[in-house]
Amino acid sequence: MSDSPASTPRSLRWFRRWWAGAGVAALAAVLGVTLAVRGGATPACAAPPSGNTVHKGTASFYDAGRSGGTCSLPGPPTDRLYVALGSAQYAKAAACGSYLDVTGPKGTVRVLVMDQCAGCGSNKIDLSTEAFARIADRSQGIAPVTYRAVVNPPLDGGLTFRIKGGASQWWFAVQVGNHGNPLRSVEAKGPTGGFRKAARQVDNYWTVEDGIGPGPYTIRVTDGYGHQATVTGIRMTPRKVQRTTTPLVAAPPSASPTPAPTPSPSLSPTPTEESAAPTTTVEALAGAAPLAAARC
Repeated sequence: MSDSPASTPRSLRWFRRWWAGAGVAALAAVLGVTLAVRGGATPACAAPPSGNTVHKGTASFYDAGRSGGTCSLPGPPTDRLYVALGSAQYAKAAACGSYLDVTGPKGTVRVLVMDQCAGCGSNKIDLSTEAFARIADRSQGIAPVTYRAVVNPPLDGGLTFRIKGGASQWWFAVQVGNHGNPLRSVEAKGPTGGFRKAARQVDNYWTVEDGIGPGPYTIRVTDGYGHQATVTGIRMTPRKVQRTTTPLVAAPPSASPTPAPTPSPSLSPTPTEESAAPTTTVEALAGAAPLAAARC
């Protein structure tokens, strides 16, 4: 029997066209998922924990050693209380340097976000071994938890800045530390010209691709709640931590004689890092309303 279009029943020809189209669509879907997984694509709805939202999930634990994680910090906090988030909440480094309060079966611990967890899905977090031991028995391996962002955490000292190795007057790259809240934007300028908006990179550095000159630099930092601080005198000294006395969020006035909360620990430089001398700073906290949250 001939299989020409003229001799093939119309219903069979329709089925063949439908099957071919469905096969192509299915193959495209599989390839799309494969490429997204292999490429480490960030979900469309990506935002760090913020505000008063309480997240319910699970926690495991790991040891980052002396590494500062995907956030490229000089090293882990001195108390080694840190956490890695899944790609959606890591949000291409938007969560770096913020803090979470995590509550488990044994209690609550405050941790610094410094890493991305490749195997963590929605509401799954990976605590440091020390942090996990504060909220659950390590023998559990995985524990049920709730966690929320710490808004305006008390910090020891002011903002820190670290110019990336390889940066120069023709390519500017800076990391901002000790800010507490998730950052919204970083702008920088040299001795001449206006502020240039820096682009956040997945390794937690902010870059201006064509550079802003040899410095010294003035850097303006804004967090997701609208707090803003401007610091001057940042030098082109790659890989050195430059500490300032300028906080991103001013400490609230004491309303009672009760002891102040224990400050969150500052970052401890690795042996290859060196803290720079304090720079001249100018504080300019903005009274702006909170910036719009990400729409998911």
